[in-house]
Amino acid sequence: MDVKSMKNYLYWLFCQFELITCSYLMEPWEKVLFYTFNITMLFMLLYTAYIFVSAHVSSAFRFFLHLFGNQQENTVSVVK
Repeated sequence: MDVKSMKNYLYWLFCQFELITCSYLMEPWEKVLFYTFNITMLFMLLYTAYIFVSAHVSSAFRFFLHLFGNQQENTVSVVK
């Protein structure tokens, strides 16, 4: 795929996005607010997924290890 056809394809995708969201009807300042809000929400969603999904997978992994009998040793020693 050459650069010109890739550029045309990306432009076509952007036009489809504008048609689906009806943002082609907006004024330029409204588009800036709309795109800023959408990009902010996307980054917040990705950040939240990165933080919380990894924590949930880690806790589920520890739960299943404990369930199948692979218990971790305590790091705190008992002092008499």
